[in-house]
Amino acid sequence: MTIPASILQQLDLADPSWRPHLLRGLQAVAQADPAYLPALAEDDYLPTEGRLFAAFAQPLERVRYVLVGEGPYPRAASATGLCFMDGAVGELWSEAGLSKPVNRATSLRNFMKMLLVADGQLRLDDTGGAAMAPVAAASRSNGSIQTLAQLQDNLTAQGFLLLNAALVFRKHVAPAIDARAWLPFLQAVLAVLGERAAPPTLVLWGKIAEQLRKLPETERLPQVVAEHPYNLSFIGHAGMQRLFGPMELLRLR
Repeated sequence: MTIPASILQQLDLADPSWRPHLLRGLQAVAQADPAYLPALAEDDYLPTEGRLFAAFAQPLERVRYVLVGEGPYPRAASATGLCFMDGAVGELWSEAGLSKPVNRATSLRNFMKMLLVADGQLRLDDTGGAAMAPVAAASRSNGSIQTLAQLQDNLTAQGFLLLNAALVFRKHVAPAIDARAWLPFLQAVLAVLGERAAPPTLVLWGKIAEQLRKLPETERLPQVVAEHPYNLSFIGHAGMQRLFGPMELLRLR
């Protein structure tokens, strides 16, 4: 099966430990639908700048958690190739609470608020602007992270592989359709992770990602499931608070 050169070139952002497995995954995609990758290579899609496999910069042997979201943000500046890492976000805080770019990135905003509730800095029944202002003021002057890059660094240090069920976003294609096309690729990724003596934990956000539970490749992986973070109910998800709370992701290392 022929894989377009423009797709193969994007493997350069992946750690070398992943390359044979990602190639196997791409071959599986091409075998399932020979027309998909050539058509994608000719189409407009996100992420841009060769970041299709940017999530795999995390070396395979360091992966302890596989976080799977729905798909890239539907904005070129925001889609980074990593699950819910919005490239348009720099500073996390403002005088009024979370910064405007964080508030625009709904999933990131709700994830931040979930972390603050888990840490006891916010009450679940009061996460609005008035409650956020003093939290932000404290966070800007104590030992808290200040930027999205620092949050990403903390997640990477915890061993997170930040994936999306659909590796691409196209305005004219439903995310579920692209996710279906990438499923053989994800199966190859999950298969190699499942072979490890201590398989990583699979963290699934949203209905599209939850479909991965049906795969035989996920049988050996511990699993934690939640609604997608763009839902407000995610802020109060007890399972997410138990998982992420002890990691202290908002603390500057």
